[in-house]
Amino acid sequence: MSDSMHIVCPHCQSINRVPANKLAEKPNCGRCQHPLFTGEPIDLTTATFARHLERSDLPLLVDFWAPWCGPCKMMAPQFEQAASLLEPKVRLAKVNTEAEPDLAAQFGIRSIPTLILFRGGHEVARQAGAMGAQDIMRWVTSRLPQ
Repeated sequence: MSDSMHIVCPHCQSINRVPANKLAEKPNCGRCQHPLFTGEPIDLTTATFARHLERSDLPLLVDFWAPWCGPCKMMAPQFEQAASLLEPKVRLAKVNTEAEPDLAAQFGIRSIPTLILFRGGHEVARQAGAMGAQDIMRWVTSRLPQ
């Protein structure tokens, strides 16, 4: 890891350079002054997905879900809890496959919920099915280099 990291603001989408040793100090965006980390998953759309995937140095864990999906509803609070535990080392995001069918097709989503872990703009792991917060944490940390 270099001395600084590029972090995309979840509020205004601007790219911030943050010293790696300052990530845990709850840095704010240089443009909009909102926190770069909220402890909650962010909602991504077709318009914002690529920016977070390609321009951020953080690993990105995406939950592909739909509002009608029972297991997705069951997993939602678990995913939120995992976000509060994994940030600022990993950015957690959600993609509503009903609202963003092009993203679902782009990543070959065939069942929901599906979690995809990206690092450096590339998929490194995929898991279908609902998981608890601790299982999500174990799954993510086992697939990322320390």
